[in-house]
Amino acid sequence: MVSSEKAPDAFRTIGELSAELGVAQHILRYWETKFPQLRPLQRAGNRRYYRSADVALARRIHSLLGTQGYTVRGVQKLLAAKTQPDAAPDAAPAAPLPPATNVSPAPSSVPAVATAQEGGVPVDRLVTLRDRLAAALAE
Repeated sequence: MVSSEKAPDAFRTIGELSAELGVAQHILRYWETKFPQLRPLQRAGNRRYYRSADVALARRIHSLLGTQGYTVRGVQKLLAAKTQPDAAPDAAPAAPLPPATNVSPAPSSVPAVATAQEGGVPVDRLVTLRDRLAAALAE
């Protein structure tokens, strides 16, 4: 008898990953155009095979976009900051981005205001302002 579940390190087709994440296949193809880090193997006939690292990245992108309120641009910045090599010792350190696990999700009726430090305003200040605005709109 063959198990219906694959091993964690097995390749996934776009259909399998699409079903696992609950997103349409065209969304995964769109993510490939927006996030250069997401590069599945492509075989004959342009069949996509996602490696375990690609699956983990797609799960993270899905989480950041879907539940944590990030925009596509915000996720691009987050992933780009993670993949850049270490800066030169004399270079000014970049503002740290919040870890994905410590980001509280945006209320569903209020879009996320910011995902990183923008214009010199700390993220926690922006989150506080967003929450106050959501409370005021709810009243």
